[in-house]
Amino acid sequence: MENMVNFQELVNLYCGKKIFLTGHTGFKGSWLLKILSLLGAEIKGYALEPQTSNDLFNLIGGNDLCDSIIGDLRNKKKLEKEILDFQPDFIFHLAAQPLVRLSYEIPVETFEVNAIGTANVLDSARLLNKKCSIILITTDKVYHNYEWIYPYRESDRLGGYDPYSASKACSELIIESYRNSFFNILKYEDHLKGIAVARAGNVIGGGDWAKDRLIPDIVRSLINQKPISIRNPNSVRPWQHVLEPLLGYLTLGVYLEKQPIEYSSAYNFGPQAEDALSVENMLELAINSWGSGEFMVEKQINQPHEAGLLKLDISKVKSELNWIPKFNAIKTINYTLDWYKAFIANSSSINEFTEEQIMNFINC
Repeated sequence: MENMVNFQELVNLYCGKKIFLTGHTGFKGSWLLKILSLLGAEIKGYALEPQTSNDLFNLIGGNDLCDSIIGDLRNKKKLEKEILDFQPDFIFHLAAQPLVRLSYEIPVETFEVNAIGTANVLDSARLLNKKCSIILITTDKVYHNYEWIYPYRESDRLGGYDPYSASKACSELIIESYRNSFFNILKYEDHLKGIAVARAGNVIGGGDWAKDRLIPDIVRSLINQKPISIRNPNSVRPWQHVLEPLLGYLTLGVYLEKQPIEYSSAYNFGPQAEDALSVENMLELAINSWGSGEFMVEKQINQPHEAGLLKLDISKVKSELNWIPKFNAIKTINYTLDWYKAFIANSSSINEFTEEQIMNFINC
């Protein structure tokens, strides 16, 4: 099976369209911002300030790619004004507090940003008197995780042990409530809003410097020639390169724009079943790709709970969107570490390298 949506089809849909992108200064948001700019979209971003000068948003000249609004999702009045002033054709909602371990430190803020922030986006969209396709990004961790070997399907029970997972499950309940109450597909001609949800697995890729995430921790250790410290070597996750789900979101947008009633639904985006690997497996691939390195396992003393096993069933996106992952685990790791190698070699040309990776990925 080949991906149905190619680069020209994406250009045909998104070129000249107004895209409201939340989280545009973050890791995934910056990659999506770059892609949308290559497609010729008119973009308004809404997010917090990037945290460091090495954040991907700064490296790709994000301020030149969009109308960048620095704002908090919890500021409903400001968010609403920016959305209504812009009159978007699409909303891609990526902004979030995305870290499991940090959610234990700031649980209330995590719930406010991830759950109430999503409600604020939808409530603002409710006031738009025009057609708008809305793609809301949650996570693979929205499922009530029994830690069984079976991959989770979109119809499975939602839940969450830690505050991050629970906050994202809450956001899904909010989305469903708004879809039923204000954006009901039976009354589409009245509101003209298609509402889709994308649940992605663990994404990796160049430009991620976040604390307590596997690849940034690995890269920092490799650069400093120190042993890589890992917490849960046996934990299994649906790893995928960041470009995989992002092209999936854009593909979903194509279908949602054309047939909003049919595609106002939830979709899993993840790797093939054989590429859901343990942390230790991923680490070994990374060390092999880098050409050096060693790791050590941290002693688990009073560590917060993190899920040990999580897999996604992607049969729905395969059948309904004709979407399949392009990379296996080895290619995913190599593509990711190639970005960091390029950054170390010449950070001033990383914008061009990022663009090159995007185009090579789309066309492969």
